[in-house]
Amino acid sequence: MRNFKSTFTSVSLAFLVALVMFSSCKPKKVITQAPVAQALVQEAPKAAPVEADSDGDGIPDSKDNCPNKAGSTLNGGCPEVVAAEPTFNYKNILFEFNSSVLKTSSYQVLDEIAREMKKFPSMQFNLNGHSSAEGTEKRNLTLSVDRATAVKSYLVTAGINANNLITKGFGESMPLTSNDTEASRQLNRRVEIKKN
Repeated sequence: MRNFKSTFTSVSLAFLVALVMFSSCKPKKVITQAPVAQALVQEAPKAAPVEADSDGDGIPDSKDNCPNKAGSTLNGGCPEVVAAEPTFNYKNILFEFNSSVLKTSSYQVLDEIAREMKKFPSMQFNLNGHSSAEGTEKRNLTLSVDRATAVKSYLVTAGINANNLITKGFGESMPLTSNDTEASRQLNRRVEIKKN
């Protein structure tokens, strides 16, 4: 009987050990379907309707004064208007023979020139004096400088900055016409104004 008790005890003990071991290693449940996570779905904010911009200048047609021409916001969507620079190639500032005194007929022309120059206050201008071929070359050079200076004085009096006016004399070296007749010599006694 002792043998039976000992065997029974050994088997019982083995059974208990096996029971304890297997109970701690419980089989895991087999998951047949993954749990569905509830994702929070947010509705995207509705975008404002895009307004038409026919000219592609970034200004919607509803706010564009010129919807078919590209422009700037500073000008209401219209192209900026840039004043064309005048050429300032004035040649009809004429003088009497052997004189640097302005003809009265030149005043109106010079007043118009001064008005145009005031629109471009930082622009510089060349006042080029000329003479006819009568007299010596030295006298004609001096006379041409004096004519350019007379025009400068008139323009400065009219409000033009003296630093923007550059006087040069060319004497008889650049005639407009021949010096054969008095009419052509009168055209050569002049000051021309050109943008620098």
